[in-house]
Amino acid sequence: MSDESTQPLSRRAFLRRALAAGAGLGALLAGCTPPRALVLPPTAIPAPTDPPTPISPTATPIPPTATAIPPTATSIPPTPTPVPPTRFAVIGDFGLAGEPEQAVADLVKGWQPEFVVTTGDNNYPGGTAETIDANIGQYYHDFIHPYVGGYGEGATTNRFFPVLGNHDWQTAGGQPYYDYFALPGHERYYTFSWGPAQFFMLDSMPGEPDGITADSLQAAWVQQELRVSSAPWKIVVFHHTAFSSGHHGSSTWMRWPFAEWGAQLVLAGHDHTYERVVTPEMVYFTNGLGGGARYAPGEETILGSEVFFNRDHGAQLFEITPDRLDTQFVTRAGVVVDSYTMQRRS
Repeated sequence: MSDESTQPLSRRAFLRRALAAGAGLGALLAGCTPPRALVLPPTAIPAPTDPPTPISPTATPIPPTATAIPPTATSIPPTPTPVPPTRFAVIGDFGLAGEPEQAVADLVKGWQPEFVVTTGDNNYPGGTAETIDANIGQYYHDFIHPYVGGYGEGATTNRFFPVLGNHDWQTAGGQPYYDYFALPGHERYYTFSWGPAQFFMLDSMPGEPDGITADSLQAAWVQQELRVSSAPWKIVVFHHTAFSSGHHGSSTWMRWPFAEWGAQLVLAGHDHTYERVVTPEMVYFTNGLGGGARYAPGEETILGSEVFFNRDHGAQLFEITPDRLDTQFVTRAGVVVDSYTMQRRS
């Protein structure tokens, strides 16, 4: 049998022996070393870089792997801002100071036109220097440049474009007219442009030095001017109306081939009426109700006459764009007698 003292004691045997020897349980427990707890050190987290390291500007970005798909909707171009029309007024046989001319001038100024065109007889009764300012400048000085009369300030640029009438011719072949106005060229006939229109202002008076027939020097001039014009609208103006159902009737010597030469519209006066005549080639307006005494109709209505009016004074308003022309004849009381529209042919 082996010696028990030389053998290692189990924990149970050790406790039993110690208790038998009188040792207390607390002493025993105090002498026991508790097992050491396993404490793991925290994982070291690297401190953030302060400041952060910037991405090198030379670094090449990685392109996306997805291909962008273009939108299927078609973009709509912006709508262009419309250009306002050019607005002008036409008066005829107006130059007689008094209430009718004043009322027509007030009507015209109320439209705020860019300029005024006349169809002649600007200065009744005889075209003299003594009456011209009272008959014209008194009512229209703010359209005239340079203005040399006594009724106030004139315009800064000329906005008044007359043609000679038979009454203007009666004094010195129209010399007071030439002295009063500053018009292009020799002033008897001339051209000017404004907006989308070019105007061809002719002298229809018998006695015109360059002639009044379709084969005259004046006609050759206007034919050439019309040929080279690039204006969308080409408007011819003179005094003696070529087609009229009024008291004077037609001045047939002014039936020139304007349409063949490139014009689209003719304005005239002489008969103190308003009339629109449409021929197969051309539209003709008679506008002679600007202030002089009104005339009775003639003995017959001319072929092609679509509107005839003589019951009151008035003026004609035009509004034009490169593609469209609108006009109205309006009385001094504000009554619209006629409205007419033309579309430009391409």
